[in-house]
Amino acid sequence: MKNWIEIKNFEAPELNIYARLSEVQLLRYKEPEPGLFIAESPKVIQRALTAGYEPISFLVEHKDLEGEAREILEQFPEIPVYTAEYEVLVRLTGFALTRGMLCAMKRRCLPSAEEICKDAHRIAVMENVVNPTNIGAIFRSAAALHMDGVLLTGGCCDPLYRRAARVSMGTVFQIPWTYFHKKMEWPKDGMELLEKLGFKTVAMALRDDSVSIDDPRLLAKEKLAIILGTEGDGLANETIADCDYTVKIPMSHDVDSLNVAAASAVAFWELGKRNL
Repeated sequence: MKNWIEIKNFEAPELNIYARLSEVQLLRYKEPEPGLFIAESPKVIQRALTAGYEPISFLVEHKDLEGEAREILEQFPEIPVYTAEYEVLVRLTGFALTRGMLCAMKRRCLPSAEEICKDAHRIAVMENVVNPTNIGAIFRSAAALHMDGVLLTGGCCDPLYRRAARVSMGTVFQIPWTYFHKKMEWPKDGMELLEKLGFKTVAMALRDDSVSIDDPRLLAKEKLAIILGTEGDGLANETIADCDYTVKIPMSHDVDSLNVAAASAVAFWELGKRNL
């Protein structure tokens, strides 16, 4: 096809976005306008395209040009497709490709927290979750287990970072999300906004003064915001104090805690229910 370009020069400037720019540099690529991100694997790329994200180029392993990637590539006959053998692509990008396909895409302006919460009844809130694998796993659980949206504090990893989006299996493009506005102080301003929007707040924390995760009062609430803390330290004490409820997941065999991604799945499954 006319838009397939064999990679012969690693220094070609059009390959910078795949080979030489960090994810932070991609994020800031067009400041003050939204930047770029890299989506990885056909499933993730297709979910981004379905959500309306615009591709600017593809990077595809030779063998996948006639495989899973072909159906996607045929939708965009004018978009450049840079291609080479697997070993060449690994040398170029510095990491092993998942299912042989990357796509550089334009970011979009994020909605406001108010827009995310407008018609929502159950939302997930992440406080300073920094690991992209955890971010991706939490998004996947949120999308699957009845959350209507996700809000993130400024200290959280970007959900559109390549690994986060891949671990999420593309659900970062399916469930509405945004960051709290950078001028808002967390938790003070964020909690006030959630209260203003009608949400009762639930802190997921290892505290003895907690209510059961299946407490009927929680299931009866029209709007719940389920708040999850950073890896290791969990939620800040100030955040816990500001919440309406604190919930601890009962555990056995003297296990004291769960990884935040695992805890999110339990919390979303149980608190995503509504008994109105």
